[in-house]
Amino acid sequence: MMRILITNDDGINAPGLEVLHDVATALAGPSGEVWTVAPAFEQSGVSHCVSYIKPMMLAELGPRRFAAEGSPADCVLAALGEIMTDRPPDLVLSGVNRGNNAGENTLYSGTIGAALEAALQGLKSVALSQYYGPRNVPLPDIFDAARAHALPVLKTILAGGVWQDRDYGVFYSVNFPPLAAADVKGTRVVAQGFRPDAHFGVEAHLSPSGRKFLWIRGSAQNRMSEPGTDVHANLSGYISVTPMRADLTAHDTLETLTDLFP
Repeated sequence: MMRILITNDDGINAPGLEVLHDVATALAGPSGEVWTVAPAFEQSGVSHCVSYIKPMMLAELGPRRFAAEGSPADCVLAALGEIMTDRPPDLVLSGVNRGNNAGENTLYSGTIGAALEAALQGLKSVALSQYYGPRNVPLPDIFDAARAHALPVLKTILAGGVWQDRDYGVFYSVNFPPLAAADVKGTRVVAQGFRPDAHFGVEAHLSPSGRKFLWIRGSAQNRMSEPGTDVHANLSGYISVTPMRADLTAHDTLETLTDLFP
């Protein structure tokens, strides 16, 4: 019996989570189980934050459905430490995020943070995100591409993907292009991309009382990255599959730096 935990960073009532539940149910099969532990409120942009300096309230909303007043990574920890203590999940799925988690967005994403935490706990995990753009925003179902293609992509990754092959195991980020499902060209295994000048910034506004408040704002998401990377694949019409690890070491610089300290 396959046991799947699903979570997200858009919140327990997000439509992308409903899409993921349908996908996970099909993946688990008639004898499987799908458990939902998701943030009670939106947690976009919290990355791998964990709430170790404050407690979180956990509410059971229905059979195998829980909301936690915490981050996506908190939800994974709550599932493992409190809810699914009899047997951990065989797979953790995070998403489907409303908007892409490609390029630099990967570093800020709570959707990615949940999958990362699951990998650190020794579990198989995949983060799924739906790119938004002018060709899918007007659709009746903006998650059309993810809804149609997530299941076969997940089955392929589960069948042949690399997982806990070393201390920091592999988890996966999957981004669906901003297209209708029928227009998706295929799937590409690619690296995390970099969009030049795609940085977060601040924008100041005055309240009616005259006080200044700062809003964090992002940049244009249609800027292209290099070929062979997630953004390039998505904007070219392909699903991107990117294997990731929690290891942040810049391995390519180790030898150079070692020579500085003989």
